[in-house]
Amino acid sequence: GDDNFGRKVITFSCCRMPPSHQLNHTRLLEYLKYNLDHYVENDYMVVYFHYGLKSLNKPSLKWLQTAYKEFDRKYLSFSCIYSVLQSVILKNILTISFSSTRYKKNLKALYVVHPANFIKILWNIFKPLISHKFGKKITYLDYLSDLREHLKYDQLNIPQEVIQHDENLRRKQKGKLSPVVKIPPPRPPLPTQQFGVSLQYIKDKNKGELIPPVMKETVSYLKRKGLQVEGLFRRSASVQTIKDVQKLYNQGKSVNFDDYHDIHIPAVILKTFLRELPQPLLTFECYDHILGITSVESSLRVTRCKQIIHGLPEHNYVVLKYLICFLHMVSHESIYNRMTASSLACVFGLNLIWPSKGTVSLSALVPLNLFTELLIDFYMNIFNSRTVPGE
Repeated sequence: GDDNFGRKVITFSCCRMPPSHQLNHTRLLEYLKYNLDHYVENDYMVVYFHYGLKSLNKPSLKWLQTAYKEFDRKYLSFSCIYSVLQSVILKNILTISFSSTRYKKNLKALYVVHPANFIKILWNIFKPLISHKFGKKITYLDYLSDLREHLKYDQLNIPQEVIQHDENLRRKQKGKLSPVVKIPPPRPPLPTQQFGVSLQYIKDKNKGELIPPVMKETVSYLKRKGLQVEGLFRRSASVQTIKDVQKLYNQGKSVNFDDYHDIHIPAVILKTFLRELPQPLLTFECYDHILGITSVESSLRVTRCKQIIHGLPEHNYVVLKYLICFLHMVSHESIYNRMTASSLACVFGLNLIWPSKGTVSLSALVPLNLFTELLIDFYMNIFNSRTVPGE
C-alpha cells in the first residue's frame, strides 16, 4: 500500500514466519531481495507486526550474519530494520546501525506494531549508540487503529492473527481506557477544495476548467524548473510543508513554490493530488483491463492501451493526457534527471490506478507499471486520435 503522501509501504508479519527448521533461508534472502528491488530506490516505509515472533521461528544469529553479508549496499536499510527488530541480537543492532546511510535515506519511517516491552527497553538502552536520524524514524504503535494517522490503513494486508491479537489487547484494556470520544461527521468540502474531492467537483467550482488548478500549477512550475533535476518524483519533502501547501490550495490561496526552495515539493503535491482523488484517474472500471496487459502480445500492447484509454470518461481522458504529456517530457530529459519512462511508471503507476477494494498485490505491480510505462513511451501514438470539446 501507500502512506498519505504516496510513499510505498512494506509490511513484515512475524506470525507468518514458519519454524526456523522448516525455512529455506537461502530462498528467503532471495525473496527479500526480489521484493525490495521494487521499492528501495524510492522513498518507502516499513510496518513491522511484532506479534507472532517466538523462539520457534526467531532467526538465529548465524542467519542474521549471513543476511548481513548477502545484502549489498542497496539493501542495508532493510537489513538494518530487520536486525533491529530481532532485538535479542544486540551485536547486529550496533553493527548495522553504523553501516552505510546511502540507502537508509529512502526509508522514511518504521512503524513497530504491538511491540514487546523488551524491545522498547533494549532500544532505549542502545539508542544513544545508534544513528540519531535512524532513531527518529521509529514509531511504536500499541494498536492497529494508530496506523490510520500515518497511512492508508485499508490498503494493508494484515494477517487475521494480528487483528485477533489487537482485539484481545483492547478487551484487556477496556476497563483502563478512557471513554471513546464520538467523532463528528466530516465537514463538507470547501468551495475551493482541491484535495480529496472529485474532478467533477473541482471543475464545477472553477468555471468549467478541465485541468485542476493544483495540477496546472505544479506541472507548469516543474516544466520551467524541474525537468533536469536528478531523481525528480523519487524524493519526498517535509510532511508538514506538504500539509501547509495542501491547506493553502484547499483554502483557495495562492502558492508560490519559489518560497519553499525545494523542487520536490511541487512534485510531491502533484502525486498527492492524484492519490487523494476519490476514484483513481484511470477509474476503478479499468483496473482489471489494465491487469490483462501482460497477456497481450507485445506487438499489440500499445493498441490495447489505446483501446482502454479511449474508454475513459472525457474529463478523465483530458486530465490523463495532460499529465502523460508532461511525464513524456520528463522522460526525454532522463540523461539528466535519470527518470526514464520505466522509472516514472514505478512512481506514478499506483497513483493512477488502484482497486476499489483491498490493496494492490505484488503480482499486480508488473502490469500496472508496464501499462503506465507504455502510456509515457508511446504518448503520441496513444493520445493522437481522440479530441474532447474544451480540451
